[in-house]
Amino acid sequence: MVVQRVAVIGAGPSGLTSVKACLDEGLEPMCFESSHDIGGLWRYKEKPEPGRANVYQSVVINSSKEMMAFSDFPPLPELPNNMHHTEVLKYLRLYAHKFNLLPYIYFQTTVTSVTQAADFTGTGRWIVETETVDSQRATHVFDAVLVCTGHFSVPHLPLKDFPGIESFPGRYFHSWDYCNPTGLEDKTVVVIGFGNSGSDLAVDISRVANRVYLSTRTGAWVTCRVGPKGIPADIAWITRTGALMQKLFPSWSNRMFEKKMNEMYDHQVEVLFFLQRNSIISGRVRMKPNIKEFRESNVIFTDGSIVENVDVVVFATGYKHSFPFLQLRSAYMLHLYRNVFPAALSPPTLAVVGFISGAGSINPAAELQARWATRIFKGLVSLPKQEDMMKAIEKEPGMFSGSGHNSLQVDFIPYMDSLAHEIGVHPNVLTLCLKDPILALEVFTGPCTSYQYRLTGPGRWSGSRNAILTQMDRVREPFRTRMVPGPETSSLSQQNVIMFFGCTALLCWFFCNMYIRPVFPLW
Repeated sequence: MVVQRVAVIGAGPSGLTSVKACLDEGLEPMCFESSHDIGGLWRYKEKPEPGRANVYQSVVINSSKEMMAFSDFPPLPELPNNMHHTEVLKYLRLYAHKFNLLPYIYFQTTVTSVTQAADFTGTGRWIVETETVDSQRATHVFDAVLVCTGHFSVPHLPLKDFPGIESFPGRYFHSWDYCNPTGLEDKTVVVIGFGNSGSDLAVDISRVANRVYLSTRTGAWVTCRVGPKGIPADIAWITRTGALMQKLFPSWSNRMFEKKMNEMYDHQVEVLFFLQRNSIISGRVRMKPNIKEFRESNVIFTDGSIVENVDVVVFATGYKHSFPFLQLRSAYMLHLYRNVFPAALSPPTLAVVGFISGAGSINPAAELQARWATRIFKGLVSLPKQEDMMKAIEKEPGMFSGSGHNSLQVDFIPYMDSLAHEIGVHPNVLTLCLKDPILALEVFTGPCTSYQYRLTGPGRWSGSRNAILTQMDRVREPFRTRMVPGPETSSLSQQNVIMFFGCTALLCWFFCNMYIRPVFPLW
């Protein structure tokens, strides 16, 4: 079975990096994008378009620019660390231009059906049907398919969970429909859902509304985009050092995490999100528990409190997982091994890219998924046996089994490292210690950025070392609004050096106790 022609569905971040991964492996990608432009979620639309992801006008990305960057394309130093959606789209345009991806994208072309060819068992081929904006239909045959449509396109609106909503005389809608607060001036608004969207929308709406109430079923750990000394929080906390501590000492790590979170906010008395503290303190946004029922324009909460004369309800209740074009012989085939490959599908010539969520950016993980998938398509890497993949899906909560949002959650660094091991691009810190100790120090104690997965192996990039050693310079650049005399700063801080040698000693102790002492008990 020889794979050459690959269909890529969607030209958002996952689709763009999938096209590039195909080109890097010598494959022939053909990307179908239903809209007129690239960007997917990050292309703002004045009016939401059915079947496509949407962002609101004020949205700012939660991941910092270095943590969301692709592995061989560092962001411009002058870009802000947490970019507005227009700047994210600018980064994607630069990426597409740099690697000449646009000639492989067919715009205003919707994929209507993806089915297995009659000889699929022997060839792994797929029949892909498309329709253009002017109703021209076409049928294509591909050796493999990469699905890059994301999971923010089909709103989940659980009206049955809210008794009396049918009697509500006001307006209600899903956060997917929200663009800006126009039309909500002087209204009383209830926002349901305490995730990223619900919190952001509550604050955005509070700027013009009379009063906003934010309803949540459960509590949440509250963090912010800004970490120690003003650098992005994910730069400070998503490190290999932290991942190692979590693996070796999970209870202690969890206590330290809770301590750090409570140093910022007292979670016993405050419920805040992403530094929108003033909205709570000023009373523009008021916290409420879960909704018990609606009684016409009155909303009754589970604690017995009532908000009267509500004008608008916004459901920030997540999204459904949907691939309407994908015609598989069994829904069982959508049990995804590592959230990428249908475990029951053989040969493995269909992969889903970017279908994940977690405490980290999707972009670098989606890029590794695409690199892994294309190497499997070419036969350079093999998947485990079907029964082993199904066992892994049942065992690992982060693998998609078609059972809700939590099945998309992955642990950022371990997940990416597992894919990197499969591809052969995982950085070996011990080897780096011997060959390039300065780089090893930054890889181990600094932010776990995607550039680390270009240091070695297939797709090695000669600029990866410099990208890693200068990443903190790009983080600091937006803050340099004036020249201040002072000592030179370095990304390799004294704290990092101490942490590095401390962790190295800890690793030596752990290795000796696990492997040497059982063999030489008197050692």
